[in-house]
Amino acid sequence: MDMSRRGFIAAAGASVGGDIAHAQEHGHQHQAVPSDPALRTKALESLLVEKGLVDPKALDALIDTFEHKVGPRNGARVVARAWVDPAYKQRLMTNASGAIAELGYSGLQGEHMLVIENTPTVHNLVVCTLCSCYPWPILGLPPVWYKSAPYRSRSVIDPRGVLREFGLELPEDTEVRVSDSTAEVRYLVLPERPAGTEKMTEEELAALVTRDAMIGVAKVAPPSAGRV
Repeated sequence: MDMSRRGFIAAAGASVGGDIAHAQEHGHQHQAVPSDPALRTKALESLLVEKGLVDPKALDALIDTFEHKVGPRNGARVVARAWVDPAYKQRLMTNASGAIAELGYSGLQGEHMLVIENTPTVHNLVVCTLCSCYPWPILGLPPVWYKSAPYRSRSVIDPRGVLREFGLELPEDTEVRVSDSTAEVRYLVLPERPAGTEKMTEEELAALVTRDAMIGVAKVAPPSAGRV
């Protein structure tokens, strides 16, 4: 599976028609499929790139900023707080929306949150099988691969295979749980705290946490030599 933004965009676009038909047939309780303006925006982007009026590298850099640097930092702070504050973690696991709001993160697409914790024996993976339900206030923009038909379908059918393509190979005795986000509930994965971080501050821990780890397609890497 091609995990790049451009690698998935063709598959994502080709799947729109099928998604609309599926939604109409089954009445799935997810967020609405892309509206006409959204579809026109996608078409306009493709046209501008094709005509050379927009630099696709600049566009990708802008989107990457919001996908990886701005939005996910909120979620990373939530994770780091849970790692260092047992009382906060307890509130996060029992009332995720309230605990996340304590740090000032709330809003549309993040009103009803559930946090699912990774452990040495359980690994969680988040998907939205119909569209792209995603906790924007804490993770920012959903990555293109998250919205693509291949990821949405294969995450349910072959989660280990999908994780392997992201470079994550889990032990055979690790249970993989797949959670399907909907308009009613969005999920945040609480990754395992990596070894060697016992002396790190909350801010330093937050810097380790990635968007992919909070979706479940990666683990949080231990700090590099000299970090602690």
